[in-house]
Amino acid sequence: MKTILFLSLGLLLLAACKRSEKIARVDPWADYRKAYAQLTTNKDSAYYYFNQSASRSTDKQVIALAYYNMAMIQTDGGDYYGAQESLAQSLRSLDEHNPKDWNTLATDYNELGMTSTRLNNYRQAIHYYQLALGYDRDNTVKFYALNNRGNAYKKLKDYTSAIASYQQAIQISGKHNSNYARALTNLATAQWLQNPNHNPVPQLIVALAIRKQLKDTWGENSSYAQLSDYYLKTRPDSAGYYARQMLMVARRLQSPDDELEALQKLIALSPLDEIKPYFSRYQFLADSLESKRNAAKNQFALIRYNVEKSKADNLRLQKENTERNYQLGGLLFIVIAGAITTAIWYRKKRQRQQLEAESLVRENQLRLSQKVHDVIANGIYGVMSEVEYSETLDRDDLLDKLEFMYEQSRDISYESNEPNQNMAETLNRMLSAFKSKAIRLAVTGNEPGLWQPVSEEIKNQLQPILQELLVNLRKHSRASQAALSFERIHNTLMITYYDNGIGIPDNLNQGNGLRNTVSRIAALNGRLTFESQPDEKGTRLQIEIPLS
Repeated sequence: MKTILFLSLGLLLLAACKRSEKIARVDPWADYRKAYAQLTTNKDSAYYYFNQSASRSTDKQVIALAYYNMAMIQTDGGDYYGAQESLAQSLRSLDEHNPKDWNTLATDYNELGMTSTRLNNYRQAIHYYQLALGYDRDNTVKFYALNNRGNAYKKLKDYTSAIASYQQAIQISGKHNSNYARALTNLATAQWLQNPNHNPVPQLIVALAIRKQLKDTWGENSSYAQLSDYYLKTRPDSAGYYARQMLMVARRLQSPDDELEALQKLIALSPLDEIKPYFSRYQFLADSLESKRNAAKNQFALIRYNVEKSKADNLRLQKENTERNYQLGGLLFIVIAGAITTAIWYRKKRQRQQLEAESLVRENQLRLSQKVHDVIANGIYGVMSEVEYSETLDRDDLLDKLEFMYEQSRDISYESNEPNQNMAETLNRMLSAFKSKAIRLAVTGNEPGLWQPVSEEIKNQLQPILQELLVNLRKHSRASQAALSFERIHNTLMITYYDNGIGIPDNLNQGNGLRNTVSRIAALNGRLTFESQPDEKGTRLQIEIPLS
């Protein structure tokens, strides 16, 4: 049988090897490098190859970085919602529990904060900046997240929080660099907005000088904007001067957003006879920018569609090729199916027989384990409790209990079928062993009439269940008061237990006693419910057992 099976499998492998073509190893970074090379020259092509890299690669780091760069391109094009979608895809490829992914997570969250700021969702932006700070372990993103968080607070007019955030950014920026100049400009502006009597000009001029020295043209643009805003109401001529400086720099940078801001300032500051050219340029630029951004959004969506369509077509062709290979292999499989099926059936039959034998052994072991736990462990603990806490000890009664335990332990596998004629008295004797000065145990409803319709099987199983509850009460609960009530409602036996102890921990480790208790209740078709009360301490549980 085995010879036939191995020969058949060998024929299948040989046929598969003849049909298979040698597959060249794919470089997971190939499309990513191609995209990155075009990032500064042709952003549409870069976006296409980043998207292709994210769709084709199986390397999660490649996918995360590709989606991040796609988001940056979309942000530059004004597609902020699309950028957020790409950043969400990047986050899905990262593991927050893997330290290797933390810096990329910080970068993604910082960029999500910036897109949220651009969409005027400042509170959401602050949330993302906080996440970025939580994942940044080597201060790569910390300065930017702190500075950006300050900007969001400033937009919400929470100047105290904004100033604190900028001051933290300055502490890690160093001196006389572009980051220091950026945070100093923002700090001075926030202090002025908080206190109109504060003069931010000295700090703004220092920051502007640093930016000019470093040829930080984008930073210069920001400094001119802040200086123009400060002088807007007090010295319109100075405000107009800095607005014109901003306009020249914005045109040099080819930044339509900054040019629009500068034009808006000049329209408000210029005499009526000088407003018209500024207004005409503003209107033309605003319309042009909106059209360009709408076109960019559509272009990004079209690129994603084409890549997804190409991917779907490739998958379809692969599926068709695979189906043809399966058809060829199926012809050979039919010939040897009988032999393989017979071998598998015979093996599974032997396994099933072995599992049935092992299951029977486990059931016997479980039954014996429950008996040992209930008869010996809980029985001895009950006697110990009675000896320790009973004010008057009946020696003959104690000997009777020990003799009863001795008789049960002689034949631990013996299951007694003798009827319990007085269940109420039996339970009262057992419960009295657990009462003490340290623990007050109140029992209600344990009357002879309650137990008349209850079967012997339920009575026999209830004794070890209740005994286990009381042992846990004494050993683990740290309670000073406990209550146990019995009642019969609509042919259902209801047992409610409560104590004022430490309660049941969330990470409860079920020992043999609790497992046995749960299995006994389940065997009676009953239900065990743990109830949690927000305003109460302790443990509250309810046992429901149908009597029919």
